[in-house]
Amino acid sequence: MTADSGLISDDLALLTKGTVTCHKVEQLAAKLKEGRPLRIKTGFDPTAPDLHLGHGVLIRKMAQFQKLGHEVTFLIGDFTGLIGDPTGKKATRPPLTREEVLANAETYKAQVFKILDPEKTKIRFNSEWLGSLPGEGWIRLASRFTVAQMLERNDFAKRMEAREPIALHELLYPLTQAYDSVALEADVELGGNDQLFNLMQGRILQEASGQKPQVVLTVPLLLGLDGIEKMSKSLGNYIGFMEDPDTQFGKAMSISDTLMWDWYLLLTDQLPAQIEALKQGHPMDAKKALARQIVADFHGPAAGMEAEERWIRRFSERSQEQAPEVAVVATEGEVPLARLLVDRGLVTSRKEAERLIGQGAVSLDGQKVADATLRVALQSGQSLLVKVGKLKLERWVVS
Repeated sequence: MTADSGLISDDLALLTKGTVTCHKVEQLAAKLKEGRPLRIKTGFDPTAPDLHLGHGVLIRKMAQFQKLGHEVTFLIGDFTGLIGDPTGKKATRPPLTREEVLANAETYKAQVFKILDPEKTKIRFNSEWLGSLPGEGWIRLASRFTVAQMLERNDFAKRMEAREPIALHELLYPLTQAYDSVALEADVELGGNDQLFNLMQGRILQEASGQKPQVVLTVPLLLGLDGIEKMSKSLGNYIGFMEDPDTQFGKAMSISDTLMWDWYLLLTDQLPAQIEALKQGHPMDAKKALARQIVADFHGPAAGMEAEERWIRRFSERSQEQAPEVAVVATEGEVPLARLLVDRGLVTSRKEAERLIGQGAVSLDGQKVADATLRVALQSGQSLLVKVGKLKLERWVVS
């Protein structure tokens, strides 16, 4: 019995959202139609102790498969971590000790369940099969690939051209990752777009081993807070899984509006049509909603709301301190507030002023103005903090 075609279409829309590569989407659709839980594999080499939102893109994609009832394996590359993934590296990585790898692996286990359901997640270590692979097994594994295949890899080609050395064990890395897919009989493997070469080797080795080749799904590398470089702890442009709610919320609010929409695509379950609808509203509201979601992922929904309240309070206090002082002339008698706002250029027309006042978007000294016909008497020596909307703020100093 196969699954409903309408549900398959909905599932495909969610699972392929934000992906760069889906090889092959028709095979993924066919696997989904089988109506059985698919085996989803994602590998992480524990080369550093902390995870950040850049890792979260893949983990959220795993969670999306999980929510649809599929079997998710979080594979810790304690064996491959000893080799060191050469992806994107201009030189051979210094090998980590087994103690360093295992210590980092323990922190990974604690962090991934901020997003994944611990009751539905399998954690495996690839030393289970690679550590016991005999010498003959390594020879047979290596015989499935050619040196020319390995040197097609962009990283290796660049290093060869630059006459940079390539250690022999680095050539084994794609083989070991491919063997992981065979050992787990993976239906789908997820990875960053920079991992495409490695993931495709899994398809090759599965076919050679008599298995149906896995579908390869890759996601883009998440740009960090600066919107320029990929998120990295070494560059300081990251939001860490274990950072406190206020730090996470504040960092999320610091990103550009353009970057925000990319984050919505990669870090939430919102579909493209829903994101387009959000674009019709005020970007500040969308950004606060995104920041709340990020905090909620790691600390719970209540923490997200509380972090927002504290941020708004701090932002308001900071804005008041930084509000530019503007000299205004004292008036004889009372003058309509709406007219004063027009005179100061804070609104374009009296009608707009009255509309904003009616919406509660205008405040004097921190108090919202409710009466669109309010009249104000400005007296010499008076200081008045005037706020219009969320962004226009100035202090009137009356002379």
